[in-house]
Amino acid sequence: MRDDVVEILYSEMEPALRAMIAYESNGAFDVRAAQSIIDRLRRESPVVRWDMGVGFFLMDDVVAAGRHPALVSSHPDTWLPLGMGSRGPLPPLHVDGEEHRRYRRLLDPLLAPKKVAPMESEIRKLADELIEGFVADGRVELHDAFCVPLPSTIFLTLFGMPLADMDFLVAMKDRILKNEGTTMEEKDAIGVEAGDRMRERLRQRLDERRREGAPRDDLIGEFMRFELDGERLSDDEIVNIMHLFTIAGLDTVTSSLSCLFAWFAAHPDKRRRVVADPSMLPAAIEELMRFESPVPASGPRWATEDTEINGVPVRRGEMVFLCWASANVDPATFESPLEVRLDRPANRHIAFASGVHRCLGSHLARLELRTAVDQFHRRIPDYWITPGEEPRYELAGVRQARYLPVTFTAAR
Repeated sequence: MRDDVVEILYSEMEPALRAMIAYESNGAFDVRAAQSIIDRLRRESPVVRWDMGVGFFLMDDVVAAGRHPALVSSHPDTWLPLGMGSRGPLPPLHVDGEEHRRYRRLLDPLLAPKKVAPMESEIRKLADELIEGFVADGRVELHDAFCVPLPSTIFLTLFGMPLADMDFLVAMKDRILKNEGTTMEEKDAIGVEAGDRMRERLRQRLDERRREGAPRDDLIGEFMRFELDGERLSDDEIVNIMHLFTIAGLDTVTSSLSCLFAWFAAHPDKRRRVVADPSMLPAAIEELMRFESPVPASGPRWATEDTEINGVPVRRGEMVFLCWASANVDPATFESPLEVRLDRPANRHIAFASGVHRCLGSHLARLELRTAVDQFHRRIPDYWITPGEEPRYELAGVRQARYLPVTFTAAR
């Protein structure tokens, strides 16, 4: 047993630790400078053993656990997932081993860099259209006016879902991830109810596509053409994939954009450097994704057998928690990790997760972030947090600036 393992009951945990491990909605991270809280958790509790399992906060441990074949994404007795609004596993996130590899071989090529690169012009055009809606006003609440509609529209178009479904799907996604439940079990039960409603809509759209006959050239069309072991996927299997893609596609880029714009708005000198030299933007986005870590932690994992992670025993059936955000501010990996260095070299952050379940859509997400921020800076290079107001942050599975009031020089 290592000497840095903190043993504690869940009932005795401080609010920040409960908010991180169990997504408890207690406001502990509803602040602008969440990094200092996350860093304190890393220092005070590098490894946590609590009633249900073990949590890891250091980069080496998080990476090792993410790669460990005995840690899986569904409970080894029930094979049920937790936290995504589903009554069963959602591949590829909730499957492991060879089954996971088969699904990733099908899905990875759909969102590979060369596949998504041609979408840049479409993303830039949409960004410009959204900006046109408020550029003359001199102020805007950026989360709802830009951060939500841009990635949601791009995703639904790529996916092959009607844009008219956006408000419903976003509402169901929010209900799954950010509901009023006070315990992990309550949140999951409410989320599953919302997931059922969302799946009804997804199945309706799939049924409509079946009646069309030949699949279209979009993601749903690709799912309809997929084969595993020589057989086409069933409708249930396709809806499971659609369910996962909907949650991911409508949430993570929105949250990331809100965090990036909030940071740039609050740091004008560094923003002006990036505006003056757009070649800095890719590295700046990588650094801000490390620093902000909009998706701060993995979903729950479970041990299928007694094992250990870097000398920490993990028993079969125990839950395992991995904190990407604390790993991203680990000084053993990053020099001065609480300092934003927009030109940080060799930035091996894990904001898009680590191990076999690394984010499937990371290439598209990076393209959207780079293109959206670049186009915004071309049209509105100088912007700041509206005087007398503050961004409102929240952590509910993902961290975002849910209210982001910015002011800028209005276009004439």
